[in-house]
Amino acid sequence: RQTHTMAPYHYSTSRPTLTHSLRGVASFILSDHCMHVGVLTGAGVSVAAGIPDFRSPTGMYATLPIDRLTATDREKAAIKADPVMVVDSSMFRKNQFPYLEVRRPFILGTQQRKWRATATHRLFELLAKHGKLTRLFTQNIDGLDYQTSIPADLIVPVHGSLGAVACEWCKAPMDFDEFCEEVRTKVKDIYDVDESAPTESTNIACPSCGKAGVKPTTVLYGSSLPEAFFEHFERDVPTFDLLIIAGTSLTVGPANQVAAQARHCPRVIINNEPVGLELGIEYDNVDETGNAHDVFLRGSCDDVARALIHELGWADESNRNQIQIQTTR
Repeated sequence: RQTHTMAPYHYSTSRPTLTHSLRGVASFILSDHCMHVGVLTGAGVSVAAGIPDFRSPTGMYATLPIDRLTATDREKAAIKADPVMVVDSSMFRKNQFPYLEVRRPFILGTQQRKWRATATHRLFELLAKHGKLTRLFTQNIDGLDYQTSIPADLIVPVHGSLGAVACEWCKAPMDFDEFCEEVRTKVKDIYDVDESAPTESTNIACPSCGKAGVKPTTVLYGSSLPEAFFEHFERDVPTFDLLIIAGTSLTVGPANQVAAQARHCPRVIINNEPVGLELGIEYDNVDETGNAHDVFLRGSCDDVARALIHELGWADESNRNQIQIQTTR
């Protein structure tokens, strides 16, 4: 795909000084020079929600009960060699059960709203409320962004979402609650947490084409990303006055190209360690007036988000929003 070529970023002397501090970032966000904020998020923004991760040494892939999966010996060997195969398109084309059995607790947990939006999600919600948010690119499939009041059309789920369902073959959508009932009664529980689950998995047929291809709209490995990602990437990134990068290692493409292509504007990175050096992020790039181009705010996403909300003077609004959202569920 053709991407935009952007000139190096230059500050005018009238801009507020953007320094490596919460106060400096807050001052810039509150200024008239920051009217179009882009956001790129990764798994780190949802850690505080308690969602189990997949890739850590104690994550779902490392502790996956492979022998309990409904799969052939050859398929189990492939998954044992690389657990990511359970969400690979080539595996799903042959056998849908490993994907559905691994995802079962997450699908049903999403329906039950087992996990709640975090303080970091609230920060982005407030950016939207104040008319600053242009686009939120999320690499997460948990759908927590949709629990906020952020307009849905501002959210781009780069890797799809557990909260929407469609047939992988005919692309026809299926009602989420109806799909969850099918999962509950037709997909076995390989984790031994649901006594009401069936002992064997049976196919979930698509209501439109009849094939066994219904699944959440998460993007399988080896499949193309949603067209909406590329459309908004090309149209929106050049308009950003600021890009906030939160809770992502910036190692997965093409989503990480949002950070690379936003070199025309300041980038604020919220993470436990610096990331993105190979993408051109320069944490030591400070001009003669003291303006930093790339700012690193070290810490957990929620800790930094709460502190930034306070520095922005939006703490009372955040508390009111959260109470209102909780009481309307």
